Amino acid sequence: MKVLVLDNVSEKAVTILRENGIEADVSATLPEDELIAKIGGYDGVIIRSQTKVNATVINAATNLKVIGRAGVGVDNVDLDAATNRGIIVLNAPDGNTISTAEHTVGMIMALARQIPQAHASLKDGRWERKNFTGVEVRGKQLGVIGMGRIGTEVAKRMMAMGMSVLAYDPFLTEEKASALGVQLVNLDQLLAEADFITVHTPLTKETTGILNAETLARTKKGVRIINCARGGIVDEDALADAIEAGHVAGAALDVFVTEPPTNQRLLALPQVVVTPHLGASTAEAQINVAIDVAEEMVKVLKGEPFKNAVNLPTLRPEVMKVLSPYFLLAERLGRFVAQILESRIKKVEIEYYGDITEYDLNPLTTRVIEGLLKPSFNGEVNMVNARILAKQRGLRISERKEATDEDYNNKIRVIAVTERGNHVVAGTFFRRNDQRVVEIDGFHFEVVPHGHLLIAYHQDAPGIIGWVGNVLGQAGINIAYMQVGRKEIGGDAIMVLTVDHEIPASIIEQINKIQGISQSYQVVL
Repeated sequence: MKVLVLDNVSEKAVTILRENGIEADVSATLPEDELIAKIGGYDGVIIRSQTKVNATVINAATNLKVIGRAGVGVDNVDLDAATNRGIIVLNAPDGNTISTAEHTVGMIMALARQIPQAHASLKDGRWERKNFTGVEVRGKQLGVIGMGRIGTEVAKRMMAMGMSVLAYDPFLTEEKASALGVQLVNLDQLLAEADFITVHTPLTKETTGILNAETLARTKKGVRIINCARGGIVDEDALADAIEAGHVAGAALDVFVTEPPTNQRLLALPQVVVTPHLGASTAEAQINVAIDVAEEMVKVLKGEPFKNAVNLPTLRPEVMKVLSPYFLLAERLGRFVAQILESRIKKVEIEYYGDITEYDLNPLTTRVIEGLLKPSFNGEVNMVNARILAKQRGLRISERKEATDEDYNNKIRVIAVTERGNHVVAGTFFRRNDQRVVEIDGFHFEVVPHGHLLIAYHQDAPGIIGWVGNVLGQAGINIAYMQVGRKEIGGDAIMVLTVDHEIPASIIEQINKIQGISQSYQVVL
């Protein structure tokens, strides 16, 4: 077996491969045409971020069984093309956790004590002690937005330095927060009380600009902002405005919307500490990710159990034939539930009914979890890490099987247990590619789980459906399909409208103001 090692991956990876009887060829980053000419002779390839393993390269890789990314992100690998060819794609999600956490801690301290500014002043021949009076972190409150691997490590280190931690993470349970020694709060409380705020989330639709003009205005005067996660989570112009206005005392940034950064106004502010995306740039991190990916590649090539695959693991053909039609349905049910939650989720119960209960349903449960987490984690959640991410946040998952159902041959029912009650979404599969949502919170009907859906809980009274339609019509939003359900005349009811395109948040607000509407949500599938 042969593996091609590119992009100056640490020599440790080569050593591990060769110690396990695998031939390893080392090369610098290759132009695409040279890589295409060369890749056909290899069983595996290890890359960092420079090499692009696109569909053209994959199609030329006639013997390739595994692609290893020595790092976290796999944006430079065409996952669909790899999966279609049966090629396993590995990454190394843990190798740079400590490096990024330590860099964040360093940025917090540099910001608190104005170390870079004092350094530059003294290097310039000035002795200006009075200009660089800092603040202690001891006794201060650190707000951590996102309590994944890195956020958790930052919290541990700063608590050791005498800080208390306010944690905001929609999927972190009270039990897990208590075990970590942090206080679980909502975003409003974190903004109002934190002296330092550090972000550790993926860049998703929900987290883009989570610290913007409106949220920064709700922070404590004198707050300090740290971002070593992803550029775009903090609105750079809004941050500059808040610093210039004296509301935010300063910021420490390792990542930017555009890299190298182009927002010179922000960089020019003396209260801002910056580094050029160095979070994972340590010798140890580069060695760790190389070791991790090489060890897992050895397991793949030897046919041993492995972890850290970011594309769909292979199932036996007979199992795949039965369960594959339900993969997308399960993932969509999870995504559906995630988008109608109005409070913190504590537990997920997944019920299976019918013939499918004869099989191991772990793949379907994982798909549900993936869909549930995906709106918050975007591309950083997949079939392999979904359960890990749920476990990190203390999210409890349970399965129950029933051999029959009163109405359907097979059914999946997802119950999200939250602080304010339960949300239920159930779905089934009729014929080839014919999926249906057949229950939402006790209301029964059949809805195609696709596109943009408006879910409106309301009183069963004349005129309400028309008023909703009028608001959408005035906004130029066309209704494609409509389903209405109720439990009794004049009681609680629900309408599900499938519309042609996304509904702006302002229109959702208008609908929620209609008399008789208790709550409405947009669900995108």
